[in-house]
Amino acid sequence: MKKRDCALITGITGQDGSYLAELLISKGYKVVGTTRNIESAGIKLPDSLKGIIELTEWDLLDVSRIKTILKDFSPTEVYNFSAYSSGSGMYDDPIGICNINGLAVTLILEAIREIDLSIRFCQASSSELFGNIETSPQSESTKFKPRSPYGAAKLYAHNMIEIYRQRYGIYACSAILFNHESARRGLEFVTRKITYEASRIKLGLSNELHLGNLDARRDWGYAGDYVQAMFLMLKQQEAEDFVIATGETHSVREFCEITFSYLKLDYRDFVLSDSTAYRSDETCQLVGNAKKAKQTLGWVPSLDFKEMIHLMVDADLHLLRECV
Repeated sequence: MKKRDCALITGITGQDGSYLAELLISKGYKVVGTTRNIESAGIKLPDSLKGIIELTEWDLLDVSRIKTILKDFSPTEVYNFSAYSSGSGMYDDPIGICNINGLAVTLILEAIREIDLSIRFCQASSSELFGNIETSPQSESTKFKPRSPYGAAKLYAHNMIEIYRQRYGIYACSAILFNHESARRGLEFVTRKITYEASRIKLGLSNELHLGNLDARRDWGYAGDYVQAMFLMLKQQEAEDFVIATGETHSVREFCEITFSYLKLDYRDFVLSDSTAYRSDETCQLVGNAKKAKQTLGWVPSLDFKEMIHLMVDADLHLLRECV
């Protein structure tokens, strides 16, 4: 009888980790998630995962513990989603960011090298690798020039993955993910802030929404589609890095317009733009070229921009109605 595939997911309580866990379970995997606190993680997990996955504690910087986890669970695949936030906190706590977003990846790679070279590893990387871009759209061959501690730490991890892949033959790859959203996105991110607060306004729980630059543009995709791409990356014969993106940009204003329109409201009646909330580097335009992923992986997004927003609004309305 063939051994059941086992996947180890760090950051399993987050948006991406939970969607990937659901995907892998649907494909017959055993799923183990690492967390700093099992009790709090058990509360944060979506109901669809409670009692189905196994949780184990790891604080990300304990190399002996990750080695023990690999020995105990013998995963065939490891997906790393643990990271400091890529939102407004990209410049906060540079030392912590470097440790968690950079060094922790090296610890995982080193543990794989020592314990089991057959383990396949996928890193959730970021479009922040590109930073102060010189060409657009960005592909796997675009020059990296990070503009924040977050991006710099992700680039360190990206470089270490390439080194371990070339030097030790480890199947390790980076998914260079552009912005991806869902109903499980944290409220500190502008997309979820919009759908959540607009839903509150619709239900009479609020009457205004404060945002920064409404003309800022992003390449926004659906998180469920992006973890599907990462799953496909570990099914290839050779480990390669891939840009995962929609190839389209939309403004915060468009996001507001679609959200409020879906709720039969006019965003102009409720949204206030606050210049103090502008990010200092809005002049840089990031938009991904996912041609390689589409050709090599056969990856095709299942939701478009408007469908994703509608899904998020429906989820927030349901959540708020349960709380009222």
